[in-house]
Amino acid sequence: MHSTMQQDHLTVKSELKLLNQVQQWFEQFCLKYLLQLGWSESQLYRLNLALAEGFTNAVRHAHHALPPETTIEIDLLLWSDRLEIRIWDRGKPFNPDAIAEPEPGTLQVGGYGWFLLRRLADRVVYERSVDGRNCLLIVKYGLQNH
Repeated sequence: MHSTMQQDHLTVKSELKLLNQVQQWFEQFCLKYLLQLGWSESQLYRLNLALAEGFTNAVRHAHHALPPETTIEIDLLLWSDRLEIRIWDRGKPFNPDAIAEPEPGTLQVGGYGWFLLRRLADRVVYERSVDGRNCLLIVKYGLQNH
């Protein structure tokens, strides 16, 4: 069992304008830890995009009926072999597997973010936790696993 090497936590309100703050916080974490471990710029770019997608989904969809003061919590957990991003929201439960994959060349309203996330990360899970929050888990494995 690998133990976590580094972790960080951020709590923000449900406001799209805070995306910059979220991404800057993530970039600081990358600069501090991931680049030194040999993670590539392109891996970090993909993770930043996945984080942005997860955060904006939480604001736009999970929290659309809730006040902007409703918090979104983000955890970064860096293990020796992977990075986990956990985005916690307080919206209604939702089953991403119920979204139909867009057909190539067709237009579909919604659902794209979910497929983008799956392409950017190695593993994506969205689960309801016992405390009534939802957790979007985004996992990317380090270099030695590819």
